[in-house]
Amino acid sequence: MTAKFGELMIEKRSIDYVPIAERHGKVWHLWPVWFSGDAHLATVATGVVGVALGGNLVWMALAVIFGCAFGTFFMAFHSTQGPQLGLPQMIQSRPQFGYVGALLVWGVALIAYIGFNAFNQILAAQTVLSLYGGDWNLTIVVFTLLSVSLAVIGYDLIHVAQRWVAYILIGALFVFTVAVVVKIQLPPQEIALRDFRAVPFLTQFFAAASYQIAWSIYVSDYSRYLPRNVGVGASFWWTYLGAFIGGTWMMLVGTLSSALYRTSEVATALRTVADQVLPGFGKPLLLCSLLGLVTITSLNYYGASLTLLSVMDSIKPGRPTLAKRLMTLLVSTVAATSLALASSHNFVEKFSEFLAVLLYLFTPWTAINLVDFYLIRKGHYSVREIFNPRGMYGRWNWRGLWAYGIGFVAMIPFFSTEHFKGPVARALGGADIAMLIGLPVSALVYIAACRSLDVTADRHRCHAADRDLDPDAA
Repeated sequence: MTAKFGELMIEKRSIDYVPIAERHGKVWHLWPVWFSGDAHLATVATGVVGVALGGNLVWMALAVIFGCAFGTFFMAFHSTQGPQLGLPQMIQSRPQFGYVGALLVWGVALIAYIGFNAFNQILAAQTVLSLYGGDWNLTIVVFTLLSVSLAVIGYDLIHVAQRWVAYILIGALFVFTVAVVVKIQLPPQEIALRDFRAVPFLTQFFAAASYQIAWSIYVSDYSRYLPRNVGVGASFWWTYLGAFIGGTWMMLVGTLSSALYRTSEVATALRTVADQVLPGFGKPLLLCSLLGLVTITSLNYYGASLTLLSVMDSIKPGRPTLAKRLMTLLVSTVAATSLALASSHNFVEKFSEFLAVLLYLFTPWTAINLVDFYLIRKGHYSVREIFNPRGMYGRWNWRGLWAYGIGFVAMIPFFSTEHFKGPVARALGGADIAMLIGLPVSALVYIAACRSLDVTADRHRCHAADRDLDPDAA
């Protein structure tokens, strides 16, 4: 899995298949990967969205809990695909969309990776400057170098870093939570159940759900080295519990902080609350949250690199190499950092808009990918044919492309963003329920399109193509 020691044990694999002989790790390792993946400052910012629209604490907290539970459900199902196929997440889209057609979803994924990392860099700079002062641009560059260094070494170092960050964050969050329960006296209006507002509630619910679903594009990147026999249920639940607990906990920290200090930006509000309940604890809590931001940015760079390699392979097939992986890391780093340096400091408003767009873009894909894996092909794919430009999956798969397009168009009347509100969203007072439309429409259209697919013949071709792919798999 890794290169020689003289090459700093840098991971040599990228989008290629991980043989059974190289599989390692334990399924519980998925829990800290996704706990730390969610327990950081960008997640805190997601919990601010509903309060910024006028919602009170109790209803926004419920929206966070239900939204995370809903979105993480879809995200965690993708985790089981890694051990089964031994491939990163995005390359698995070829059977649904085609060898070239998958470029559509890869483009969406790249938007997410670059956008999330640009926002992470902005938030990190805000936090460091609020703690220590300094130069804005230099802070972004230093944060970026720390993050990308983990991605350069690769899979194993990312897993180890996520475990250590998880231990630190659990300790810090536990201390903070106990102190809040003991010392905070909430204003009556923040816990008034009668003060329900539909638009902030739905906005917060879907912001939390889309934030969790956004991880779907690279969940199996961090499970693909696990032994194939870890079990579908085990990989699902370890991923679900890690992401749900980490995401919900950190979003609720953001919801509480913004409800108590509505005029403060995210990092300042969090520090103020922490210092109030435990004098002097605000700075350590922010630093712990910043650690999680460093590692999740590493995950994003790692995923962006794999996605760019997939794009390159579709345009000009070739053997994935370490040099290519490092080159794609450099490209994604330059893109995200340039965007961060060119952006304003007006973080929360832009971030909530970005989450809404991600919701619309990822909803059809996650429905199609999961339906194909669990209901249509039931996990039977050919690794060799996925990398064959003239193979059984075709260059353009009309089934996936039509289902994605129809699902996306069906959501448009329900879109609700700052710059565009569909007619149904306007009739609902600005509430956004597009996800509830996009998921079933995309899934049902894809199921209907696959009625013409000979699944039995497809499975036989897979087995024939991958015969002797991995002798250890027997």
